[in-house]
Amino acid sequence: MFIHKDISVIGVPMDLGQRRRGVDMGPSAMRYAGLLEQITSLGFNVKDCGDIRIDRPEKEKDPEKNLRNLKEVFAASEKLEKEVDLIVQEGKFPLILGGDHSISIGSIAGISRHYENLGLIWYDAHADLNTGETSPSGNIHGMPLAVNLGLGDSSLRNIGNYSPKVKAENIVIIGARSIDEGEKLLIKEKGIKVFTMHEVDRLGMPKVIEETIHYLSQRTDGVHLSLDLDALDPLDAPGVGTPVMGGLTYRESHLALEMLSEAKIITSAEFVEVNPILDDKNRTADVASELVASLLGKKLVLT
Repeated sequence: MFIHKDISVIGVPMDLGQRRRGVDMGPSAMRYAGLLEQITSLGFNVKDCGDIRIDRPEKEKDPEKNLRNLKEVFAASEKLEKEVDLIVQEGKFPLILGGDHSISIGSIAGISRHYENLGLIWYDAHADLNTGETSPSGNIHGMPLAVNLGLGDSSLRNIGNYSPKVKAENIVIIGARSIDEGEKLLIKEKGIKVFTMHEVDRLGMPKVIEETIHYLSQRTDGVHLSLDLDALDPLDAPGVGTPVMGGLTYRESHLALEMLSEAKIITSAEFVEVNPILDDKNRTADVASELVASLLGKKLVLT
C-alpha cells in the first residue's frame, strides 16, 4: 500500500483561500529548498508536473455565502482534482505542494475516488471544519476538512461529482490548538478523532502516532497526509500565515513522519501554507522539504 517508486509532484500556487499574500510562492520555495533533489536521492523516480494555473479574483467575497474568492477556489480545485486523478490512475504517488490549505478540496477529490475508505491525517494547528455559516472570516482555507466531509458550499463539496470524500470515522487530526466553537461542536457530533496539543503533551508523539496508525489501519485502504506547516511551533516554522504558539516541535514532526514511513500506510500527501514573505531565510520551506524526506524514508544512518 505504501509509496510507489514513482512520485509525481504538483504545485498549487494558491493564496485565495485566505487574505495574506505570499503563500502562492510556497511551491517555488519548497522546490528552491531542494525538495526534488532530496526525493531523487532517496531512490525515487520523480516527475515535476509543474504548477496549476490560478486565476485572479474579479471580486473578493460573495456577500451571500460568506466565502472569499469562491469562484476562483472552485476553478482551481477542479483543475487540481483532474490532475491528481490522472496521477493516481498512472499508479504514481501524488505529492502536492501548496498554497494555502484550501487546495486539499481539489487534491482529496482527485484521490478519494480511488479508495473505498480513504483515511486522512490532518496535521494542523486548526481543525478547518468551518462552513460559510460558522466561519468568522469567510476564508476557505479554514473550511476544507468540512468540505471533504460533505458540508458547506455545494459547488465545493461536489467537485469530482461525488460527496463526501472522506468519512468522519476515517479522520485523525493531530496538533490542533486553535479550534472555533462551531468546529468543536462538529467534532463531537461526528466523533472525529483529535489529538490536540494537550494529548500530544500528555501521551507523547510516539504514542499519538502509534494510536493513529492502529486506528486507521483497521478501517481504511489508503491514507492521505495533509500537513499544514502551522502545525509546527512558529519557532520552528515561522513562515506561515496563521501561526499559533505552543505547537509541535521540529523533532516531534520528524519522528511522526518517520513512524508513518515505517508503517507503510501513506498513499498520498500534501504540504501546505509555506509563506516565504513571512519566513526567515526560507527556513519553513527547508523544514517542509526535510519533512517530506522523512515521510519518504530518510533516516539518520550511522556508519
